[in-house]
Amino acid sequence: MKTHRYKTATAWAMGTAAAFFALSPAQAQDVIRIGSITTLEGPFATGGQDAYRAMEMAFEAIDYTVGGHTIEWTRESSDATPDVALARARKLIEQDDVHIIIGPLSGAEGIALRDYSRTLTGRTIVNGSSGAADTTLRDPSPNFFRFNTEGTQWMAGLGTHAYNDMGAHHVALVAADYAFPYAQVFGFMHEYCELGGAVTKLWSPLNTTDFSSIIAQIPDDADAVLLIQGGTDALAFLTQYAEVGGDLPIIGGSITADQTLLSARGPHQRLMEGMVAAGPIADLNDDPQWLEFVATYRERWPDGFDSPSIHAFNYYTNTIAVLQALEEVGGDLSDNQAAFQEALRNVEFTNPMGASVRLDDNRQAISDIYLTRIVNDNGTMRTQAFGRTEGVSQTMGMPTEEFLALGSPSRDNPDCPPAR
Repeated sequence: MKTHRYKTATAWAMGTAAAFFALSPAQAQDVIRIGSITTLEGPFATGGQDAYRAMEMAFEAIDYTVGGHTIEWTRESSDATPDVALARARKLIEQDDVHIIIGPLSGAEGIALRDYSRTLTGRTIVNGSSGAADTTLRDPSPNFFRFNTEGTQWMAGLGTHAYNDMGAHHVALVAADYAFPYAQVFGFMHEYCELGGAVTKLWSPLNTTDFSSIIAQIPDDADAVLLIQGGTDALAFLTQYAEVGGDLPIIGGSITADQTLLSARGPHQRLMEGMVAAGPIADLNDDPQWLEFVATYRERWPDGFDSPSIHAFNYYTNTIAVLQALEEVGGDLSDNQAAFQEALRNVEFTNPMGASVRLDDNRQAISDIYLTRIVNDNGTMRTQAFGRTEGVSQTMGMPTEEFLALGSPSRDNPDCPPAR
C-alpha cells in the first residue's frame, strides 16, 4: 500500500504538470470526466456553493490534469432530497458519461446514491459531504467510497462533555427528521445515555420555517438545547428562540456550529457565542496545512466565508482522495476501474486539518474529531477546538457486531432510559 500525504497547491500542480508534459500527445489528450452533485437549492444552498468553491480549488491547483489526463468537470445541483440527487446522478452517468461522481451533500441523498452505485459497472461514486451512518455502515456498496467521517463519528466526546463538564443532565433535542440528524443524535446519545442523561425529542421536517410550536414544547426543567439543524432551518430556529428570550445553553450539531451560520448576521448570534459542538473541523487550528488551506481559500474566494465551511472541507477531502488515487494509477480507468478502485481503497493521506484519513473495510473514513466552542475572535465568530479524539471509527471504538446490534439510527433509536 502506498501512503500519500496532502500536498500544497504548488507542489501538487508542479508534480502533475511535469508528468503531463512527459507523456506523448496521444496520451495527453485522454480525458477523465468527473461529475459532481451538491445542494444549490433548498436549506443547504450556501453550504453547497462553498463545496464547489473547494472542489474548484482542488482542480485549479493541478491545472485540471492528473496522471497525464485532462479533467473535464460537470457540475449538477440537488435540493437535499434523494429523488432529485438520484435524477442528477443518472443524468451524469447516462447523458454526460462521467467516469466518477463526487457527491452528494445531505444524508438521505447519500443513501440513494449508495444504492444507485450498486447498479453501475465501471463507474465510481465518492461521497461529497453527506453524513448518514447507514450509507456505509450497513449493506455498503463496492462502488461507493466516503473519505469524510459521518454524523455519528462527528459527535465523539460531545455527550460526555455535555453531561460531565456542562452539567446538562436533561437536554431538549431540536432536530430535523431525516437520516443525517438521526446519526448525529445516535452519536451524542451513545455516550450521554450511558451516563444517565435524559433527552426530550422534538423533531421537525426539513425546510421548517416556523419553530414556534417546537419552542413552546421545550421542557421547563431542560438544562440545554441540543440543536441538530443546519442551513436556513437552524437560522430560523435560533432567530425565533432568541426573539422570545430563550436563554438555555445551545449544544450544536456539526452543521450548526459552522460558517454557513456564523457568517450570517442577526439575533441568533447571541445564542451561538459559547456554543459547544463537535465535528471534523475547527476554524481556529494552528496546523500548517490548515493555515495554508484557509489562506488559499480566502485569496481565491474573497467573497466566500471567513473560513471554509464543513461542506467545503468534506468535498475538498473527498476530491483530494480521488485525485491522489488517479495519480497513483496514472489515470488508468480500464478494466471497470479495477486499479483505480483498489488505489482508492488503499490511499491514506492527511486532510486539511492535519488529521490522518484512511478507510475501513466498508470504504468509510477513520479520522480525528474535535470538540469545539464558538468564540468571538476580534469581532468575527469562529469555532475553536478544545478537545480532540484521534482515529474515530464508525463503530465508535466498539466491536463491529456489538455496535451493529444497537440498531440503525432513527427517530426512536436510541432512546435514553428514565433519568436516574
